[in-house]
Amino acid sequence: MTKCTLDPITLELIHNGLKSITYESYVALKKSAYSTNIKERHDHSVTIADPKGRIVVQAEGSFPTHLASMAATMEIFLQTIPREDIHDGDIFISNDPHTTGGSHLPDVNLMMPVFHQGDLICFICNLAHHADIGGMSPGSMDGSMTEIFQEGLRIPLIKLFDKGQINQPLMDLILLNVRVPEERRGDYFAQVAACKLGYRRMAEHLAAYPRDLTLSAFDEIVERTRRRMKTAIASVPDGIYSFHEVMDDDGVGTKDIPLSLEIAVSGDEMVLDFTGTSAQVTGNINCPRNATIGAVAYVLKALLDPNIPNNHGTQSAFTVITEGGSLVDARFPAAVASRNHTCQRLCDMVIGALAPALPDRVVAAANGSNTSIAIAGVNPRTGKPYIYFETLGGGFGARASKDGSDGVQVHMTNTSNSPIEALELEYPLLVEEYSLRENSGGAGRYRGGLGLRRVIRPLGHTASFNVVGERFVHAPWGLFEGQSGAPGFFSILCDEKGEIALPGKVPTRPLAPHQSISVQTPGAGGYGNPARRAPESRTEDLESGKFSPPAGA
Repeated sequence: MTKCTLDPITLELIHNGLKSITYESYVALKKSAYSTNIKERHDHSVTIADPKGRIVVQAEGSFPTHLASMAATMEIFLQTIPREDIHDGDIFISNDPHTTGGSHLPDVNLMMPVFHQGDLICFICNLAHHADIGGMSPGSMDGSMTEIFQEGLRIPLIKLFDKGQINQPLMDLILLNVRVPEERRGDYFAQVAACKLGYRRMAEHLAAYPRDLTLSAFDEIVERTRRRMKTAIASVPDGIYSFHEVMDDDGVGTKDIPLSLEIAVSGDEMVLDFTGTSAQVTGNINCPRNATIGAVAYVLKALLDPNIPNNHGTQSAFTVITEGGSLVDARFPAAVASRNHTCQRLCDMVIGALAPALPDRVVAAANGSNTSIAIAGVNPRTGKPYIYFETLGGGFGARASKDGSDGVQVHMTNTSNSPIEALELEYPLLVEEYSLRENSGGAGRYRGGLGLRRVIRPLGHTASFNVVGERFVHAPWGLFEGQSGAPGFFSILCDEKGEIALPGKVPTRPLAPHQSISVQTPGAGGYGNPARRAPESRTEDLESGKFSPPAGA
């Protein structure tokens, strides 16, 4: 490649053109998908990687967790797939966290190389969360799973398409191992369509911006991002900052699981050391190292310079130290399906550690959970199996000048909720309540965000369900005298027995037509002394119904 000198205007045109390609592919995937999880909740991401495997641009709406997985997958891809085995028309597929850079098995990566006049220019990459990937339980996220083999089908780096021809035996094998194959097939081909659209748009781009100019732009985009992140790190006062957290449990017996973080800042150098964190556990809250790095990259970008592009340059600007075989660097055969609960807690830890240095930029602890629910059964209307899967938002932490947001996804995930109309149309389920949890936000000068409550009942059949949550024991903390938010709470509502409380991680069990599952997600921490809250804000809290008057008032 001949290195080209780019003026700022041309670089910006190329950069925005690449972002447009990823976003158009993102929308195509969403609109082509069969499952509610993708077409309504938007649980997918799209990126472009350069020939070195570096993520250069992402689609707006993509997830930090997904981006970390795609980066790790591309690194392993180029280490293991010989260049002579990569052809025009190929599409590669993988999902395994322990061998291919996946984050958990339901997240399936597709990578399509783009060639121009015989030269490899880039890869169009996308990742989508499939509502089931097989394994021991519907939804492939059951909190009682103890090893990767129970979590679903492990897909190595392999060609789904070879020179434009589908590997039909591979597709047949994948669909044979999932519970709703028609829906899965539709979602896989939505991913394929998004790859092919991205390929066509890159071909159009290369007609306007030749090979060497485009490859030089890739390098410049990544390097400028790295420099901006370095400058942002230099804004943090030099020092050693530490924070310690405790996870509720692993779902199979281990409780109060410790996490430890020390951040060392010197000039534009930052080292985040998770030494002292618990060894990997039996349950499935273990976190692959790539997801840990993704959590750190997200938080630093959000705290220090939210306008920095999210690409390889972001992650290359700091150092993360983890111990192999720990909760934040899990090794085979660790179960990792619920790793995002740990990722959410890691985000809170980085924020908590840097709070003394950046009091005006940080937020109190968010809901700290990736609260998931899966309901499965046979639809009495159609006689066909179904799987409803969703992660529900909760409170977002208060900050130095504003209350926390209510009922939102936070940090490592930014999915939408499933609209009740779409949910009830798609599945034989009735949503009996969907509301904000009164009194769940932590008090403070600025209050924490409220959690959600969703109550769902199966219609005309007995279903099965499982739920997984965090911060159901250890509540989201407040900052600078702010109080903790309310922990989460699961229960079954029975017509004849009232309410039956459940733990924070419930393995698959029946749900009869006379029963409903109630999911109450955690709130978030408050910021500042509650005594300093503005009187008009207190009045608004009461009038809105978000908070009730104190007892005896």
